Amino acid sequence: MKLRKFVASAAVAGIALSVLAACGGDDDSSSDAGSDTITLWLAGKEDTPTEASDWLTKEFAAQNDGKTLKIERIDWGELLTRLNTSLPSDESPDVVEIGNTQAASFTSIGAFSDLTDKADELGAMGPESFVEAGTWEDKLYAVPYYWGSRYVFYSKKALKDAGLEPPKTLEDFSAAAAQLKADGGDKYSGFWLPGQDWRNGISWIFAHGGDIAVQEGDAWVGKLSSPESIQGLEQWQQLAEKATTAPKDGKDEEAWTPFNNGEAAMFMAPSWARWSVAEDKAEDLGGFALPGVDGEAAPVFAGGSNLAVSAKSKNQDLAFEVLKLIYSDDYQQLLAKNGLGPANDEFTSLMGDDEFATAAITAAGNSKLTPTSPNWAAVETSSVMEEFFGAIANGEDVATVAKATDAKLEAELNK
Repeated sequence: MKLRKFVASAAVAGIALSVLAACGGDDDSSSDAGSDTITLWLAGKEDTPTEASDWLTKEFAAQNDGKTLKIERIDWGELLTRLNTSLPSDESPDVVEIGNTQAASFTSIGAFSDLTDKADELGAMGPESFVEAGTWEDKLYAVPYYWGSRYVFYSKKALKDAGLEPPKTLEDFSAAAAQLKADGGDKYSGFWLPGQDWRNGISWIFAHGGDIAVQEGDAWVGKLSSPESIQGLEQWQQLAEKATTAPKDGKDEEAWTPFNNGEAAMFMAPSWARWSVAEDKAEDLGGFALPGVDGEAAPVFAGGSNLAVSAKSKNQDLAFEVLKLIYSDDYQQLLAKNGLGPANDEFTSLMGDDEFATAAITAAGNSKLTPTSPNWAAVETSSVMEEFFGAIANGEDVATVAKATDAKLEAELNK
């Protein structure tokens, strides 16, 4: 049930050239020209529950006489390279799962089929930020699959011993984290905050009304140096100074480990991190949505995936039947019951009604994604954001670093 981050492992420029060259023609890829086997690529070895994938293959066979759905699970680290190789070829998978932040790298170059006119057949879909991630020039190419929001996990005992309640504002959160660290000693973190953890760090930017970059006309403009972003980043820098012992060059991997080791009172991670907390810590574990400056939930970066039909698929009609099954009530319920946020919010309540489900749902309601530029994957590959937050964690002047990083973002995003 893990929502692992999608790792860009190939040059985006290479993807654009090779896929565009092969997918830009006017081939008639009707289901009549296809085979009896439809191929679906799912990302990650365990992300989609086996219960759901088994149901999908059986139901597809039952509804499509003589046809077979073949599901292949591709490691996240291999996915971009495999798509780059396969999407332009005659061996292209029919339906693919892709990380939401990388969708624009493919929607912008004609690698996926236009689903705009068929979207109504799928029914309700969301979150809206995922719909936007799958849209290019007002046409929908990749639909939401599942989502998992980030929220704060905490030790109930640690907060109780400190006389604290789960904080209601971002300012209160900072104060609580600093107090917890002071109470715990030099080797203890009130809040585990690795210096290069930008996927959590951008929540402080968003909470203060800032942004990473926005499109103005035909150009992308960096916004890390805006007054709103600076305010959030300075607050984040104070946390890095006063609330954590996490390494300044640390990333967002396995944030639950120091919690399991009794070295941190709080950490922030996607909802699936709950299942990585040690069994002997389970009763002490609590969760809440990161609070914003005004007491509402702060906007957080949403993890999750989109689904698309390959433009080179010779089984266009049957490929869409796969999407219809995934959007069916039965499948959406399976996702929700297994802790994954469903595309149809009618079934969100099936994720549960405990504090963890409440935190996940609350956080997802105000989630945001990275800039929907086809060049964003190049930003991730070049570690621009890791270096940016790492510099701030090390005490460098926020405004100076933000201005320099805006220039780097603009150079990448406007290529």
